[in-house]
Formats: sequence, C-alpha cells, structure tokens
Amino acid sequence: MDDEFAPLEPQDEEPGDELERLARETLEAQAGSTDTLGSRRRCQRVLDLDAAGAVRDARDHFHAAWVLICGDTQGHYQLARRFARRATELGETRAWTLRAMAWDRWLVASGKPQRFGTQIIKQEGRWSLGTVDSNVSDVERALFAVPPLYVQQQRAEQLQRQESE
Repeated sequence: MDDEFAPLEPQDEEPGDELERLARETLEAQAGSTDTLGSRRRCQRVLDLDAAGAVRDARDHFHAAWVLICGDTQGHYQLARRFARRATELGETRAWTLRAMAWDRWLVASGKPQRFGTQIIKQEGRWSLGTVDSNVSDVERALFAVPPLYVQQQRAEQLQRQESE
C-alpha cells in the first residue's frame, strides 16, 4: 500500500493527547494550503477513536469537534456539532463558538441559511456570509460567544479587500 494513503496509526500517546495533537494539526493545516488527504485521515482517526470509546471528557469532545469541523462531508459537520454540544454540556466553555461554527457549517453544506454567520463563503467570486437566518439575534449569537453579525460581515468584507489587493 502506498504510504500516502495509509491510515493514521496511533502513536505512543494517550487518546486525549492524540485528539489534541490532531486538532492542532488541523488548525495548522487550515492556516496553510488545502490538505484534503490529511484532513480525511485526521477525521477518520477521530471516528476510530470515538468508535473505540476513547472520546471521553470535555477536552476530548472539544478536540474531536475541531478536527471534524474541518472535514469535507455533511456527516463530519454533523458529528462536529454533536462533539461540540457534548463538550459544552461537560463544561468546556471554549466549545460554545465551535458549536455555533459546526452548526453553521452543517447548514451551509445542506444548502440552508446559516444561523450565526460564522461561515465566510465565496459566492460568484466574492467573499460573503451568504444567507444568514434573520430570526437569530445578536443576543443569541452572544450566548454562543459569536460576535454580532455586523462584525462577521466586516470580516468577510476585509477578506474580499485583501484578495482584491
């Protein structure tokens, strides 16, 4: 088998430490070029760890959600929502924003308006938030530690300006 397509093998580390490492690698990959194969491998490893019952505490759920939110399927985004929700239920306050992001990513992938405006997408050659549910208030966004909608819109505009330069 070609090493490029070999599944990620567990390293000599505890599952919680491995999930943290996978999340860190995911964030580093997001800052660089698109690493589709690496993303798929990290997502599969999270699924394997979950199937083995190794995703246990708030920290594990938070890191699992980070990896899966950067996946490439609606199933990944749905599982990211589940992991982020469980992380918040277990007391991981950092997971509230991730919970909103996973929800929005799943909605956008489903062709529906996003709730919180966390996803900046490219439509017809321009960066924007796309359609955002107008029934969701900035107060509700704040409950999920998401900035007001106008701030999110400014971020999309800034990204567009940077690309146009």
